[in-house]
Amino acid sequence: VKVHSQTSEQTADTNDKKPHTLTQSIPTIAVSWVILFVILALDIYFTSVISENNTKLTEENQNLKTRNQELETRNQELETQRNNLTQQIEKKETEWNELNVTRAQWTIDAYCSIEENQTHCNVCQDGWLNNTSSCYAINNPGLNEQKNWREAQENCRGKGSDLVVIVDKKEKKYVSDHSWESSGTRGYWIGLRVEDGRWKWVDGSDLTEESWIEPPEKDHCAISVKHRGWKSVSCSERNRWICEKAALSV
Repeated sequence: VKVHSQTSEQTADTNDKKPHTLTQSIPTIAVSWVILFVILALDIYFTSVISENNTKLTEENQNLKTRNQELETRNQELETQRNNLTQQIEKKETEWNELNVTRAQWTIDAYCSIEENQTHCNVCQDGWLNNTSSCYAINNPGLNEQKNWREAQENCRGKGSDLVVIVDKKEKKYVSDHSWESSGTRGYWIGLRVEDGRWKWVDGSDLTEESWIEPPEKDHCAISVKHRGWKSVSCSERNRWICEKAALSV
């Protein structure tokens, strides 16, 4: 009887312990699942972040490659341009040297002559008059071949000169003395005209001659009349003209 009673008590105790053990195991399992879910979530998150970063890095790398290719292409273009400019500069230098040689030869031909195997050079070309450091061409054509102011200036330019620019009273007198067959409003064009309401010389300088005061009328230019100084007339009139250029240094 005692044995049976003891067995019954043990069975009862065992049955009481099983639910208690199961109850203790549930939180542990739950925590394990939570940890597992957290790990999985973190794994998914970091995998996504890494994948996104890899995509961005791949795009940036591709952009850098594209940019590098563009820079290389641009560098090649600049190198080509530099080579072209170098060739152009060398060509211009060659042309300039050839032009200088041509000019030097032209100067020798125009200003110099050879007599008895000796070269003699003049300060002015044939047909030009010398006064101090300048040469003057007194253009005295007939009435039908006379020119307006602009045409006269173009003619002087074609001779490597300009309409005369008078810098002082001595030169003014020299030009006046050589304004042959002039009178009244018929004279020789000089390089003085009205620009922007002021009298200006063809070299861009302003008129500073205080002894000659004429209103700066629009489209008016100046002529030199023998023994009578300057006159203001319309630039469209036709007159003779005087060209001036620097004398040759010999």
